[in-house]
Amino acid sequence: MSIQEQIDAYIASQPEPKRSDLQALHQRILQVSPDCRRWFNDGKNSEGKIVSNPNIGYGFYTIQYADGSSREFFRIGLSANTTGISVYIMGIPDKTYLATTYGKSLGKASVTGYCIKFKNLKDINVAVLEAAVRYGLEGQF
Repeated sequence: MSIQEQIDAYIASQPEPKRSDLQALHQRILQVSPDCRRWFNDGKNSEGKIVSNPNIGYGFYTIQYADGSSREFFRIGLSANTTGISVYIMGIPDKTYLATTYGKSLGKASVTGYCIKFKNLKDINVAVLEAAVRYGLEGQF
């Protein structure tokens, strides 16, 4: 199954209104960056155990480890969770940036160092979320 087929199946597996919200966010992210690399992580480790919620990923950056090794990872993650939807903005070194820059104008969302979590798309200012996604995809931090 291709990455796009995995993404489509994941979105289709969600109950409404989460399914429509995820589809709308997926399309909006692709409008922001139509040629970005796409990822799908099913949330399982190498032993097949579920260790996280599945994630749709967009863009990429290289994580450098202290031992000199590195790996690629997505810049933006989109995931359904038990209470709604999470949007992850990865690689930002300043863990207060999202909250101080976007938190007050997002609407009904909780914002941590790299995650914006909300119940429904209608509860947030989508233009502000899009600005945060653009910032994350540009990756010029």
